[in-house]
Amino acid sequence: MDLALRAIAEPHRRKILRLVQDRELPAGEIAAHFEVTRPAISQHLRVLKTAGLLSERRQGTQRLYRARPEGLAEVREFLNEFWEGRLRLLARAAEAEERRMKE
Repeated sequence: MDLALRAIAEPHRRKILRLVQDRELPAGEIAAHFEVTRPAISQHLRVLKTAGLLSERRQGTQRLYRARPEGLAEVREFLNEFWEGRLRLLARAAEAEERRMKE
């Protein structure tokens, strides 16, 4: 989970994930969406891949990338548990307030 959180902390990486969430794109096409160098994009792609958030496939000389949503499963589970706990507390507070108002 730590690698995934560090990876998505960077705005360019989040944009990359959005670009490849529904389709496979070559590195060059991904880079065309940014005003940074291709080596910088390559580094971002490497970080995302290492974190398990991207898959990479070679097709001839191209490398094609696609998001791996399952790479965020642990982060999603943590956030769901956190929010479910907070929602339970909110529901209890609302129920207690409703009981108090009826008294």
